[in-house]
Amino acid sequence: MSEDTNPYDHADIDDAIHGRLRLGIMAYLSSVSPAIFGELKAKVNATDGNLSTHLRKLEDAGYVEIEKRFEGRRPQTRVHLTEAGRAAWIAYLDRMRSLLDAAE
Repeated sequence: MSEDTNPYDHADIDDAIHGRLRLGIMAYLSSVSPAIFGELKAKVNATDGNLSTHLRKLEDAGYVEIEKRFEGRRPQTRVHLTEAGRAAWIAYLDRMRSLLDAAE
């Protein structure tokens, strides 16, 4: 961020990440990727439908990739954090840090 940038400007906060559930998803995936859908659902305390909706938003942004496959005869959905997703997560954290630093 340059010196002439307003440190309190919220305009460059990534809305795809900033939602509470999506924030939790990104945080978890940044440390565990891929994650199995059921595991992710339990970690972020979401319902199937709610998690699916928020994963779709992250997928549309290019931040996650959904892989559907079979383990034996059982379907399994894995959620991967993409390179773009990791970069966006780091940028989001940097922006939050700059907001916090400005408030001190």
